[in-house]
Amino acid sequence: MAPELDQGRTSVIIRQAAFERANLLRSAIDARYNLTDAEFSVAEGLVILGPLPSDDDVSQMIEDLEKAGLVYFDDFFELSGNWPEWISFYVRSAKK
Repeated sequence: MAPELDQGRTSVIIRQAAFERANLLRSAIDARYNLTDAEFSVAEGLVILGPLPSDDDVSQMIEDLEKAGLVYFDDFFELSGNWPEWISFYVRSAKK
C-alpha cells in the first residue's frame, strides 16, 4: 500500500532509482538530519524522508541532494504538509 504523508509537516520524496543512482546512504542521511526509522521509508518506487524534524532542514536537504547529482522536480521534491487535516495524501511512483 502507498505510504500516507503527514499533514502539517514537510516530507521530501525521492525517486528510488535516483536515490540508488546517486549512491546515497541512509545512515548518512539519518545522521545529518537526525531522522528516526519512522522518518525514512522506501515504498512504491519512492524514498520518503519525513516528516522532517524541522522545516529548517528542507533547504539544506535540497542543497545536499543537488550536490549529490539529483535534479529538483525530476528526481525529488518536497511536500510542505500545508493542506487541511481533512485530506490524506498517499504517494507512489507512477507506472511507466
